[in-house]
Amino acid sequence: MISGGARNLLRMGVLALLWGSTFLWITVALDGFTPAQVTFVRCALGAAALLLACRLAGHRLPTDPSIWRHLAVAAFLCNALPFALFSLGQRTVDSGTAGVLNATTPLWSLLLGLAIGAERDLRPIRLGGLLLGFAGVVTIFAPWRHGGLISWNALAILGAAVSYAAAFAYLGRTLVGRGVPTIVLSSAQLLAATGWSALFLPVGGLDAPRVTMASVGALVVLALGCTAVTFHLTYKIITHEGATNAASVGYLLPVVSVTLGALLLDEPVTIRMTVGMVVVLLGVGLIRWPPRAPEAPPAAEVGHSSARRPVADPADAGPAAAAGTRAG
Repeated sequence: MISGGARNLLRMGVLALLWGSTFLWITVALDGFTPAQVTFVRCALGAAALLLACRLAGHRLPTDPSIWRHLAVAAFLCNALPFALFSLGQRTVDSGTAGVLNATTPLWSLLLGLAIGAERDLRPIRLGGLLLGFAGVVTIFAPWRHGGLISWNALAILGAAVSYAAAFAYLGRTLVGRGVPTIVLSSAQLLAATGWSALFLPVGGLDAPRVTMASVGALVVLALGCTAVTFHLTYKIITHEGATNAASVGYLLPVVSVTLGALLLDEPVTIRMTVGMVVVLLGVGLIRWPPRAPEAPPAAEVGHSSARRPVADPADAGPAAAAGTRAG
């Protein structure tokens, strides 16, 4: 039997591999399809796969209007908007660089958490990590250099990372822990995202695609593996480990995206991008640094009564309490 902790680590590992390869498949798919087409097909095929899995599992879509309102917001922040921004940005930005910029998601998660009051732990080491992480972003963009990365396409990818961070926080606060199976939530959310992405089709989505085997295959893998499976795993991790841990998967993505881009697409790996990636990952590592455990009181001060009364485990209160505790 695999323990719960091992299952969560396995989910995070698979999520990192699939999510990290997303940028490769987007680049290949854009050879035959427009950004709007990639976004719509990605959402539609992913939703179809999850709806089939939901039906086979004997589940039905939610009927509560309040859940659908939250799903509509989450679908825009977590799917339609970032999918479109990545497809737009990767017209000129390498897949490896896109993965590195996406790794800033935990930095934005911390900033957003501080802004909305959900995150209060700003120890000096985490503040240093936040500053270090953004120093890495500046290194990657190199605004002081002629021909640096500063462009609307690169900023679109950075905007996608911000959108993911907002989505993780929103999911953790509004949808996780409501007693709805994760397969139902992920299916319904991708269905809502399909509706959002259909609105983008008039903007370049009605052009005739240049269909090739490579672009079609990349789009199918992107939709099924990197969207349906990845999205469902993200919900699982948010449910069991909290929104902050789900966002922290992002620090594994650059290694995957840069490696795949270099090996399969012959993308250059520059010293500046490598240094920026390392600095970003160090910053993310510091903001994820666990706090020092409080010292246990002396045995004499504990008393016999406390030994007879067990302390409640946050996990006993269900996924919502566990996620809220761990996200903090």
